Amino acid sequence: MASSLSAIPHLIIMSAEFITGITVNGFLVIINGKELIKSRKLTPMQLLCICIGISRFGLLMVLMVQSFFSVFFPLFYRVKIYGAAMLFFWMFFSSVSLWFATCLSVFYCLKISGFTQSYFLWLKFRISKLMPWLLLGSLLASMSIAAVCMDVGYPKNMNNNDFLKNATLKKTELKIRPINGVLLVNLVLLFPLAIFVMCTFMLFISLYRHTHRMQNRSHGVRSASTEAHINALKTVITFFCFFISYFAAFMANMTFSIPYGSQCFFVVKDIMAAFPSGHSVIIILSNSKFQQPFRRLLCLKKNQ
Repeated sequence: MASSLSAIPHLIIMSAEFITGITVNGFLVIINGKELIKSRKLTPMQLLCICIGISRFGLLMVLMVQSFFSVFFPLFYRVKIYGAAMLFFWMFFSSVSLWFATCLSVFYCLKISGFTQSYFLWLKFRISKLMPWLLLGSLLASMSIAAVCMDVGYPKNMNNNDFLKNATLKKTELKIRPINGVLLVNLVLLFPLAIFVMCTFMLFISLYRHTHRMQNRSHGVRSASTEAHINALKTVITFFCFFISYFAAFMANMTFSIPYGSQCFFVVKDIMAAFPSGHSVIIILSNSKFQQPFRRLLCLKKNQ
């Protein structure tokens, strides 16, 4: 049963991830929101951070509601948690979080990589103007994915006794529909994953070329551009780890193949919650403009 002792570590981990996620994502929204109020405009990075913070806040709320009901109200969870409203919000926030993370990796890649191809330079000089449209496209794509998933639907009676016991024909029909839905989500979300992988690979190539060029000019010297490449690469690789782990856990959860209430069931939920929390922590730690205000927040403003 979900309320057994096996759920206690899950509750502790999930609560820590939820508190961390709400803190860091709230920080991203507030600190960049203040900048918008002051200057009446936002840089692409600030706009990205606000969108990421809001999307992660929504995803954390959905995951926390799921975890709460799975532990304390298991019967309600098994019957109602995949209803139309919850399914829409889960699919929407999951998708938009992954798309926004991909937009951030594209931004890093274009701004830092040293490629000189004409199409790359065209994108590099126009990314600031294109970013709002990329974010809008991500939003519309995520809403479409969520709407299609609602239309495909999941077995409404997947945990009822009748579904477990009777009618092999009904059972077969009910199984076919969720598999089609999962395949659809897989195919769509593999696209931002492919872009993410490509951006990471391009940063690797750019760093290798830049490092090789600098070594030929002066041994043992690290330029500011090299440091920027290395820092961006570390950030994107960390993003990639969170991205892959969430994607894998999300898809495993969507297949309904993991026994409900098992240890693996709770581990999958914890992995999913690590993405919206950990990814935003890395954004703050990798940006010097965010580090000082965030440290002041953690230290509760020692100067007061």
